[in-house]
Amino acid sequence: MEAGLKSYKFRKDREATWVELDALVAQAEKKGVKSLSAEEMMRLPNLYRATLSSLSVARSISLDLNVVRYLESLCARAYFFIYGARSTLRDAISEFFLVSFPGAVWNARWHMMLSLGLLILGILVGYLLVGQNADWYYSFIPQELAGGRSPTSTTEALRGVIYDSEETAAETLSAFASFLFSHNSMVAMLSFALGFALGIPTILLMFYNGLTIGALTSLYASRGLGWDLWGWLLIHGVTELLAIALCGGAGIILASSLVVPGQYSRLEMLARNGKRAGQIVIGAVAMLFFAALLEGFARQLINDISVRYTIAFLSGAFWLSYFIGLGRKAKYGRQS
Repeated sequence: MEAGLKSYKFRKDREATWVELDALVAQAEKKGVKSLSAEEMMRLPNLYRATLSSLSVARSISLDLNVVRYLESLCARAYFFIYGARSTLRDAISEFFLVSFPGAVWNARWHMMLSLGLLILGILVGYLLVGQNADWYYSFIPQELAGGRSPTSTTEALRGVIYDSEETAAETLSAFASFLFSHNSMVAMLSFALGFALGIPTILLMFYNGLTIGALTSLYASRGLGWDLWGWLLIHGVTELLAIALCGGAGIILASSLVVPGQYSRLEMLARNGKRAGQIVIGAVAMLFFAALLEGFARQLINDISVRYTIAFLSGAFWLSYFIGLGRKAKYGRQS
């Protein structure tokens, strides 16, 4: 009898809060969170905390099992709308590409610049070494990846790779773009994942990628085709090389978390920086997909060198304004 009175008094004192919360959650479930007024949105967290407190008390005093189950269900439903995902897929994608991704890159800009610097250094070293001794070309570019291009190739054969557009069938270009996306994504993900090995393999991979580009540049420059080659490369390479450099930078973020954890433990630093690095990699993979389309289609279909450089310049200007403009805005927006 006493337990029944206790249960009745408990419900009488608090049931109004539960009913109000239940009504708001039911409305949100039926019509969406946007159907709630500003005042109702402000009330929702307070009602949730009060109901959560009631659930805690109900469990501690062994209240009626049906009441406990009702409160558990109500708290779970309310939790979703207060702390769970409330945006649509479109909103989530917009949030990522307009805020999270550029913001993460801007906040880690020194890591990104180091990765890009290693790539550029590799290009310069590869160019100089092959320029002094053509045999270095075979060390930097394996035969299976050379595509028939080597110091023994004729100038016309090298030129044909840049300007020949005979194989422009849609199915051929589609397969080529798919292959390039898979290959470049693998290199980028490897650059990121190897950051766990204190970043040394990541640094070497960035540098080696630069060596291959530098070796190819030196070969074409020796035939007076250096300008033509870079027009052919940069139509997609601005986006592709930047994406790979971003993944390398993400790997360096992981490495710095292990090597210089600061005031936190290494695991804590990995947890803090891992999300940011992961955002960068996801965004970079999207960039690689776009670069593969440019490489598989635009690069083969557009033979005018001035148009190629125009596209390269515009893509570079876009990414520069994207990461600096939106990245800075995202940073300051979080601080405000």
